[in-house]
Amino acid sequence: MTTTKKTSAKRTTKDNRPKHIGLVKNDPYLEPFEEAIRGRHDHALWKLNQLTNNGRRTLEDFASGYDYYGLHRNGRGGWVFREWAPNATDIYLIGDFNDWQETELYQLKRIAGTDNWELRLPKKAMQHGQLYKMSVHWNGGQGERIPAWARRVVQDDQTKIFSAQVWSPEQPYEWKKKTFRPKKSPLLIYECHIGMAQDAEKVGTYNEFRENILPRIAADGYNCIQVMAIQEHPYYGSFGYHVSSFFAASSRFGTPEELKLLIDTAHQMGIAVIMDIVHSHAVKNEVEGLGNLCGDPNQYFYPGDRHEHPAWDSLCFDYGKDNVIHFLLSNCKYWIREFHFDGFRFDGVTSMLYYSHGLGEAFTGYPDYFNGGEDDNAICYLTLANLLIHELNKDAITIAEEVSGMPGLAAKFEDGGFGFDYRMAMNIPDYWIKTIKEQKDEDWKPSSIFWEVKNRRADEKTISYCESHDQALVGDKTIIFRLIDADMYWHFKKGDENEVARRGIALHKMIRLVTAAAINGGYLNFMGNEFGHPEWIDFPREGNGWSHKYARRQWNLVDNKELCYHWLGDFDREMLRVITSERNFQRTKVQEIWHNDGDQILAFMRGDLVFVFNFSPTRSFADYGFLVPTGSYSVVLNTDAVQFGGNGLADDTVTHLTNYDPVYVEDHKEWLKLYIPARSAVVLRKN
Repeated sequence: MTTTKKTSAKRTTKDNRPKHIGLVKNDPYLEPFEEAIRGRHDHALWKLNQLTNNGRRTLEDFASGYDYYGLHRNGRGGWVFREWAPNATDIYLIGDFNDWQETELYQLKRIAGTDNWELRLPKKAMQHGQLYKMSVHWNGGQGERIPAWARRVVQDDQTKIFSAQVWSPEQPYEWKKKTFRPKKSPLLIYECHIGMAQDAEKVGTYNEFRENILPRIAADGYNCIQVMAIQEHPYYGSFGYHVSSFFAASSRFGTPEELKLLIDTAHQMGIAVIMDIVHSHAVKNEVEGLGNLCGDPNQYFYPGDRHEHPAWDSLCFDYGKDNVIHFLLSNCKYWIREFHFDGFRFDGVTSMLYYSHGLGEAFTGYPDYFNGGEDDNAICYLTLANLLIHELNKDAITIAEEVSGMPGLAAKFEDGGFGFDYRMAMNIPDYWIKTIKEQKDEDWKPSSIFWEVKNRRADEKTISYCESHDQALVGDKTIIFRLIDADMYWHFKKGDENEVARRGIALHKMIRLVTAAAINGGYLNFMGNEFGHPEWIDFPREGNGWSHKYARRQWNLVDNKELCYHWLGDFDREMLRVITSERNFQRTKVQEIWHNDGDQILAFMRGDLVFVFNFSPTRSFADYGFLVPTGSYSVVLNTDAVQFGGNGLADDTVTHLTNYDPVYVEDHKEWLKLYIPARSAVVLRKN
């Protein structure tokens, strides 16, 4: 593998090691922990060599379990079914085809010398669309189970019982867009949920999302969708985070072919599709899930105190078992190869990294990341997953949802990192919530805002965001609701806005602009938040009478030109257009021009774009000066423009010429003087 060759380059010390591994070279403060970093790197290399037979095969070859296990057509038109079930004493397939009875024809045989079971059947033994399960026997017990590698699982509308479904359509899906390369300059992610992506009070479908929502996303300028809740999950209200069948696309939204058509259509629109993948834990259910597949609760999961997640009511994978690594790596490959996903956002990475799952940990300094409380098996798995995904597709996108700040997460493997392309900048939404909740507008400090939106490791790319689905759930509040709250119900019609609504509209735009303007990798928005979708997300449950009222997106609000929502949606679209108009915006240096906490003014430059913010709620400034490169500047975006619900106090048609100052001649800088209304921001481009 090329990875090992890269790692062994530039050896200079007596023990044939480079003086410093790349992660430490980039951050000298990590030097006291270099041995731990090397140990993790060497652990991943050792496991990589073991799984690939010292490079005689690839990691992609290893991660092909879905081609072997589960139900498949064999070469003669018949069927073959296999399952890894080390603790089983007998296994039968039961289903529509045998009246759900154990019969000799459908009895599996253990493959000699292995923990694998197999059944071969003639073509007529089952048909596309029929339902089935395994009936598994073990010493002291028996139970019906959905196969671990099932690719299609459905729920009966009346009984609510889940079953696997034979899925072998006569015409496999024909991809129209056979190759696709994601745009990452920058990566603009629209986080979305298929089921709640429509106005109607029901579960939406893959087809409805493709027909109604994809065109909106493309028109808004996003170049990537991050799709939640794809892996099958028994409880809809879990938001897809309590997975039962890891290889089955949720049937409550439609068929596998309809999901493929959605992805294919997105690719034709130039939109990448990444999946919110859950490998951090699994649902506890035994009949639907992996909780007790064949009488051994620890087949896939850690034993003892580490078996259950103390906060999530779920089970924790044993990343030290090769069979579990095989299962999870094969899962990554399956979604990329079979569905053409462009990558993954890995959920719950913090929970995977630490024995404590990060619960109750402060993470105040580097020693907290190297104190022996880390799960080296999980770290190894995540590293291998990144190596595999990029072996499958060098342009793939991997994102870590991680809150502790573990160094190296989004650093290159050869530098001692985990190999993620990006990590979520989870500090930013926390900062905005804290600021809105705890500080008066007069106390907002531009220096703190600027520090927070660009607070990241120099060698790791991040995905910045103001709020994700987490801030929209019951028990929390979106930014727009924190700013306006109940006044949204009474004062969000044009002409009826009160001061609370006007403040909220202005700050909603400014918060988004300063966050997006400081990115070093990508920007994320959750579906509907771009136009200030009101209320929270509450999935159907017993406590709300199983209502879908709050598990939907009310697109009619942003489409109604009589309401204020479209101002926010229009601004979001224009903001993304301005950012992407600067070539490789995310790679340009964020150069501070000026900040003054007393005036609440912040200005910085990226490429030819100048961003100026006045966070003061009451003070406007005339002829406020900034030292910028000599030339002329034109306004390309103004949060205070009438078209975005502002007051239109400045004339944005004026070309601004810099004013000569002999002191700064050698620096090629002059004074740019602007009128900056209170609570507004403006973006100018150097002509």
